[in-house]
Amino acid sequence: MSTFPNADPLLSLALILLTGVALGGVAKRLHLPSITGQILAGILIGHSVLNLLDEESIHGLGPITHFALGLMAVTVGAHLNFRRLKNAGKRLGVLVLLESLLTPALVFAGLFALPGIDTPMAALLGTIAISTAPATIVALVRETRSKGVFVKTLIASVALNNMACILMFEIARAYAVAEWAPEGGPEIATGILAPALQLAKAVALGGVAALAADLVNRLFSTKERLATSALAAILLTAGMADYLGISPLLACLFLGIVQTNMNSEREQLVDRVFTDFEPAIMAVFFTLAGMHLDFEHIATAGLAAIVFFTLRVVGKLLSVHWAMSFAGTTDTLRKNLGLALLPQAGLAIGLVLLIRDDPVLSTHEESISLFVAIVLTVVTMNELLGPILTRYGLKRSGEVGRDRTRIIDFLDEENIITDMQAASKNEAIEQLVDLLIHTHHLDNLDRAVFLESVLNREYEASTCLGSGFALPHGILPEGLRMVGVMGLSHRGIDLATPDNKKVHMMVLLATPPDQRDKHLQVLATLVQVVGREPAMRDALFAAKSPAHAYEILHGEEAETYNYFIDD
Repeated sequence: MSTFPNADPLLSLALILLTGVALGGVAKRLHLPSITGQILAGILIGHSVLNLLDEESIHGLGPITHFALGLMAVTVGAHLNFRRLKNAGKRLGVLVLLESLLTPALVFAGLFALPGIDTPMAALLGTIAISTAPATIVALVRETRSKGVFVKTLIASVALNNMACILMFEIARAYAVAEWAPEGGPEIATGILAPALQLAKAVALGGVAALAADLVNRLFSTKERLATSALAAILLTAGMADYLGISPLLACLFLGIVQTNMNSEREQLVDRVFTDFEPAIMAVFFTLAGMHLDFEHIATAGLAAIVFFTLRVVGKLLSVHWAMSFAGTTDTLRKNLGLALLPQAGLAIGLVLLIRDDPVLSTHEESISLFVAIVLTVVTMNELLGPILTRYGLKRSGEVGRDRTRIIDFLDEENIITDMQAASKNEAIEQLVDLLIHTHHLDNLDRAVFLESVLNREYEASTCLGSGFALPHGILPEGLRMVGVMGLSHRGIDLATPDNKKVHMMVLLATPPDQRDKHLQVLATLVQVVGREPAMRDALFAAKSPAHAYEILHGEEAETYNYFIDD
């Protein structure tokens, strides 16, 4: 018997919020993720321990859980800005391929070898192993104020592996229906078309919602209207997806993806709108998640859950190691990204419910019961250990606490090229002008006028400073912010320089007239890095990839020059 049977939804919400916030604060004092404390708070007040609320009271708060998942999915989707991910395409592509094949293959092989688990069940469990919990990842990134190449890769890979998980799961479900109920289910060939249809519907729904929200935002640009349109877009997308039988998570992911690629100014819209009360939403979400964790399944799942958990960890770590090695990324990514991808929750539980409620598969009662027990046990293990390992991975990446303004924070990975080749100074500058316009979304900038401002400055006095460094700059219209791009050349470019040395590094700055002070600060910073730090200069000239160059510019060794402005 619960302490508050049939409790009023507001009383239930208040109890969950206060308990989650309190234990989340305790966890932070113990140097643990606040998410871990919130999940433990849910276990404490849930039916496993104190049983303060009955199932009906908890079920009444389901819309909050669905909204929180939609909010996190939109946030994750907003990180899939194709221009920003230009330099990350190779590592993300190989990673999602390995996560979609290697991880489920390992889990399938290990479970299939156990008694009582047939091929369809092993296939279903293997595909579920692909997913990573987007809400957990985004919450931890924000809590730790992390920023950099590692975080960009982490969040983008979470979005991609959730899409891959849903598509692979639908294929496995079609196979399970054909095997378990050959007379009552559709043909497997027909069932395999379901993932493509699911994807197409999610893209259409998310795209329409993004277009509608953008139209509202253009007509009504006040803060209140933006908040209303953002809230309505998430609610409508998640609600319509559920009504139409589409994955709400997938639909909201595409809402975020379409929105951020359609209008760069909307990239951080959700972050800005929900920044004040998002911590409360997340505290309720993770506390409710803890209340749903059930330890009574552990005995039923037994060895199968341990095998699933272990092989999923191995699959994630190997996928990251091989993908990052193949893509030639930094050691930071190769050694730490696998740890950060281990949390698993909402999507896995949603897929369990999908199988449990399937009218065809539910007739295979014994297999479905074992399937549910295994997944829920593994989710419990991942939700308790995953946030700790993710934060550990973030800390080892060196990006914790770096989501703050720095003097040259506009030089992100996507604003750097490492294979620059040019036969003349004008050709090199034109390449950098095109990169600047593309990566900084300056589509309305008059290219010819800006290029002329850069070349005129060069005619007045060369910006080739010697030591392999050149610093051309041009003028932006007022109202824009200062931006820049970097071109690196291992072989060097033959230009007229004071010391007759080839140019290995060219940074193009674009500054509006009202930001001349910052322009001078950036100039001084770059000159100091190149002129006074030969080790850092040589490392930049030899950088293997834009990710390597970014790590050098934004690492601890560069903080003396590339300092945090808010310090």
